[in-house]
Amino acid sequence: MKSRRSGRCAIALLCSVSIAALAGPPASSIDAATDYADITSLQQQMAAGKLGSQQLVRDFIRRIDALDQAGPRVNSVLQLNPDALSIAKRRDAARAKGTHGPLWGIPILLKANIDTGDKMPTTAGSLAMLGAPAPRDATVAAKLRKAGAVILGKTNLSEWANYRSTHSSSGWSGRGGLTRNPYVLDHSACGSSSGSAAAVAAGFVTVAIGTETNGSVICPSAANGIVGIKPTVGLVSRAGIIPISSTQDTAGPMARDVRDAAIVLTAIAGSDPRDPATKNADRHATDYTKFLDPNALKGKRIGVVRELSDDGPAVTKLLDQTIQVLRAHGASVIDNVKIPHVNDYGKAESTVLLYQFKHDINAYLATRKGLKVHSLADLIAFDKAHAAEEMPWFGQELFTEAEAKGPLTDKAYRDALAKLQKLAGPEGIDAAMNAHHLDALLAPAQPPTWPIDLVNGDPDLPSAYGPAAVAGYPSITVPAGFVHGLPVGMLFFGRKWSEPTLIGIAYAYEQATHARRNPKFLQALPTPTGLVPYVERAAMPAPAGK
Repeated sequence: MKSRRSGRCAIALLCSVSIAALAGPPASSIDAATDYADITSLQQQMAAGKLGSQQLVRDFIRRIDALDQAGPRVNSVLQLNPDALSIAKRRDAARAKGTHGPLWGIPILLKANIDTGDKMPTTAGSLAMLGAPAPRDATVAAKLRKAGAVILGKTNLSEWANYRSTHSSSGWSGRGGLTRNPYVLDHSACGSSSGSAAAVAAGFVTVAIGTETNGSVICPSAANGIVGIKPTVGLVSRAGIIPISSTQDTAGPMARDVRDAAIVLTAIAGSDPRDPATKNADRHATDYTKFLDPNALKGKRIGVVRELSDDGPAVTKLLDQTIQVLRAHGASVIDNVKIPHVNDYGKAESTVLLYQFKHDINAYLATRKGLKVHSLADLIAFDKAHAAEEMPWFGQELFTEAEAKGPLTDKAYRDALAKLQKLAGPEGIDAAMNAHHLDALLAPAQPPTWPIDLVNGDPDLPSAYGPAAVAGYPSITVPAGFVHGLPVGMLFFGRKWSEPTLIGIAYAYEQATHARRNPKFLQALPTPTGLVPYVERAAMPAPAGK
């Protein structure tokens, strides 16, 4: 889902190897050339013998130590992989013998709801999930290892992928504390893939994996000024990922540019017998870098869905500038397209998610041995027993509502699901695109991110990612510019399996604008009288460990 300093090494399991020990001797600079380099340039350096995977891992760990765990304390990295350097050493040895590939030796961070069959526990940010690590890799993690990537660690997130409370604050978890936005530290990193987005934006890693049910890849990517791809549900396996919804969940790449995101999507897409939803994935999975054409806008028909955006004059100005860019590069832009039924399925979605979460989380927990919780009922009881650590700011209303639901054979569930599957896709996005013969739809992903409010939670703001999320269709956000120093992303979305078209459009738009710039870790927004002081929330409890 999306949104609507922790004490280090308090638990031995979490800190079997410290960040400093992994990093080695202090670096002379935290601004190494690798920090914001893309995958292609890193591969060129490694092919030329100027860089190794081990050095790359060390560089990122030093930067994490200096800026994530200390300094501005972005707090995006929940834990580092104690085996990262040894894996990188093996990657370097294999490269010396001729093994290589687009992701070979590239460090990558995974959201902390993705299983890894190693020393790192998979917790979704909850203290209830501390215990024995998962017995095997999620398919996404296994595919990344097969492609030669180095799993550097796991990122913080909105606890339980933000499916616990109706008024939570994005980026907070009982285990990890609060992730901050590296552009303006007292503003939200959004969620639930908060840490993955913030880490990529801040140069703590080149690429990361997030997950989405409704907005959890797109919102943090837009809020942190990076590219995020939410694939068609069923293109990327969910096996080994802590679930919310069998019909909306997916994992997706998060990167600083479209090319890097396409490289990662290529590695993780495909059918998997562990996830029946992916049975047709191999028919559609491909090398997505083939569609990185700077001229891809020529001849495309793109519909602007203004009803999904009520973001104020500054964002509207960015949208109008985007339309000008698209037209200048050969696209036909049809303004003010309407998506039928776009406001008609919110209640049905809530019903479906409550039923599916109870069913799916119980099934997932049955695969996790050595934990103190085995069901949703156990999770509810744990949170009550550890309320000071787990519920200092918000509760677990969604947990209790889900626990009250019956089986997936209930008529209420089946009726709500049928409504969603009809209105969001065939009679929604598809109908709008058919009516105007469109290749893609466009809207600002959301307004600029908001000040963090742990007391009241996230505000209810307009967003454009809902229709594609509910339909299970693909979407991609690309940096479009800034409003008062805060990033704004443009969202391109379309039909099922239309990733090649969307990636081509997004890449051409990115190359025409080059709107992204690196964060400056401002404590607060500039004002006419200078920086507003950032006040550390002293009352925030320190989680048990990290």
